[in-house]
Amino acid sequence: MLRDSVSGLRSKATSRTPRHFEIPKDNRGIVKRVSDYYGELTFDFKTSEDISDLIKKEIVKAIDAGLGIKKEHAEAVANAVTSWAVKNGATHFCHWFQPLTGGTAEKHDAFFQLNKEGKPIERLSASQLMQGEPDASSFPNGGSRSTFEARGYTTWDLTSPMFLIEAINGRTLCIPTAFVSYNGDALDIKTPLLRSISKLNTVATKFLNLAGHQETTSVHVTCGAEQEYFLIDKAFYFARPDLVMTGRTLFGALTTRNQQLEDHYFGLIPDRILAFMQELDYELHRLGIPSKTRHNEVAPGQFEMAPIFSEANVASDNNQMVMTTMRRIAEKHDMMVLLHEKPFAGINGSGKHVNWSMSDNTGLNLLEPGSEPQSNLRFLATVAIIVQALHRHAKPLRMAISGAGNDHRLGANEAPPSIISAYLGDTLGNIFKSIAEDTTFSPTKNKVIDLGTNQLAQLLKDNTDRNRTSPFAFTGNKFEFRAVGSSHAIGFPMTILNAAVTEIMMEANTYLEAELAKGQSVDQALTSLTKKLATESHNAVFNGDGYSKEWVQEADKRGLPNLRTTPEALKTMTEKGAYDFLVKLGIFQAEEIETRYNILLERYIKIREIELETMIDMIHQFVIPSGLEYKNVLAKVIKNQAAINVTSHFEMESFKKVSAKIDEVYALSQNLGKELNGNHDDHQKYAEKIAMELMGVSTTIATICNELEELIPNQFYSLPKYYDMLFLR
Repeated sequence: MLRDSVSGLRSKATSRTPRHFEIPKDNRGIVKRVSDYYGELTFDFKTSEDISDLIKKEIVKAIDAGLGIKKEHAEAVANAVTSWAVKNGATHFCHWFQPLTGGTAEKHDAFFQLNKEGKPIERLSASQLMQGEPDASSFPNGGSRSTFEARGYTTWDLTSPMFLIEAINGRTLCIPTAFVSYNGDALDIKTPLLRSISKLNTVATKFLNLAGHQETTSVHVTCGAEQEYFLIDKAFYFARPDLVMTGRTLFGALTTRNQQLEDHYFGLIPDRILAFMQELDYELHRLGIPSKTRHNEVAPGQFEMAPIFSEANVASDNNQMVMTTMRRIAEKHDMMVLLHEKPFAGINGSGKHVNWSMSDNTGLNLLEPGSEPQSNLRFLATVAIIVQALHRHAKPLRMAISGAGNDHRLGANEAPPSIISAYLGDTLGNIFKSIAEDTTFSPTKNKVIDLGTNQLAQLLKDNTDRNRTSPFAFTGNKFEFRAVGSSHAIGFPMTILNAAVTEIMMEANTYLEAELAKGQSVDQALTSLTKKLATESHNAVFNGDGYSKEWVQEADKRGLPNLRTTPEALKTMTEKGAYDFLVKLGIFQAEEIETRYNILLERYIKIREIELETMIDMIHQFVIPSGLEYKNVLAKVIKNQAAINVTSHFEMESFKKVSAKIDEVYALSQNLGKELNGNHDDHQKYAEKIAMELMGVSTTIATICNELEELIPNQFYSLPKYYDMLFLR
């Protein structure tokens, strides 16, 4: 029955037609442009025509000063957004927040109220806009409170636009909020991120003022988070319990052709996939999410979208909505999005390259080198500060991108290693070398690449190449944090990065003030600062092949940490002094760091237990029964042939191989189950055992399952294979 259903699934997947989707037309019958509908599902008080300019200015002033807004101003916003939302079909509103689950949360309340006369009205009050009280008891708290202490608060984030989410039968207004405990401890991603942005704003503004940019009054962090993902047919997804339960295949034999020919990367986008991408772009643009790029990625079935840069907090919110919208739109196309870092073993996994920079109120990008980077002393000092931050706080940064999924990806052939280092490229690398050695840098004069033909436009050479093997690469006018996992909430790694840069920049400001007080010019002070920082952090700069074994050995000589697994990375949160800078800067309270350690460790253990228990269950429900059914057929053939004196060499060998593999995988799965059911009071030690021992056992089990899959004919194997999931659509 099951084998018939797999055959039916293949037929269903290959017979589907692309979902027809049309962008709406205007009242003249002309298809709308992106500019016509971009942001139509978002509400920003700063651009609302229903709020007076005076109130807008007062709210912005309150935000800049870190003060609470007046209730009457909040009431004006509440009235305006209610009118807008109801007019656009919304019946409910919710405080939309990001708890420490890695996802988002929402509790819907109706606009419906009864007035004093008992008549129904639509209303959102100022207090409902500004503050909510979800039950916090069932969200991760890391032991920061008792189970009975259920109260938590959500509070309106004035800097991120509100938006409407759509369902089949109506719309809901989402109000981006922070989520804190009864005592004010951050229980979410957003609160520490906002703290880090505010702190870096103050420190970076002072840095630019000291560097001679007196017109700078504020600096904001900018981000563009690329999103890699897989798409598979919905039928195959629900026929694989491991995908449903864990987001990845726990075993599966690799197809003979996968990504070796490198023909999928940037290749022709299949019609059904392109239909999904087109509808995804439309929905993202309506939400004010600046989706810009779409293409095939390296592995079959893998794709990517990339947005235009926006402010870090908004970019963080946007990326959460990107993942949610991808899932929603994919199902309309009878597909499922896989955001796990390694859904298929043996081929490329998925990352989320977080492109990061800083810009001031005048539009100055602090990481823009200009045409002569060797003369841009402010730029060079900024880069030196960031590299020093990377060097000093490598452990917290590695911790921030840790996770069960990313452990499968980091250090493999498509992802940077777990060693945190920076790539600067030849030009910047040589500039810093000349500064450290007090030599004169000679720029390359020929910046036009000679292609040997007159028919092509001139090709200008950038100051830096792209190093896909580096976890933190300078890519022209930004740094690309390539080590972030595809399923991660980007707010957490950005928080740690912002804080690390803030600490070094504070020290840089103190240094500059001292140098200027000595009578040094701004240029002299910046040069001296850059030389000091570049000398101290040169071990963290690596422009070579991060995938090579030689780099691992070299990094060890340089004293760079290589935290290969999530338990190793999380354990650094218990090291004395390693995370003190976060507390000193006010990004986290000490208790909040402890909370995150407990939550992240517990999450790792739970994810691995679910994976291993699912593997054991699938072995008993699918793999062994498929093998037994094939053995039964072989046994009948052997018996029948023996009755007529025909020797069954192939059949007997196949029978023995399948039988031996079944016995082996059964014994290993039984032992694995015993390990999972043991006593594990010390969570750190248990997590380390899972990472260092049990995951190795699971790899052995997966290998045997794959061998069985290759031995058992398709007609007897009861699970969709990699061929089905990666190639049939």
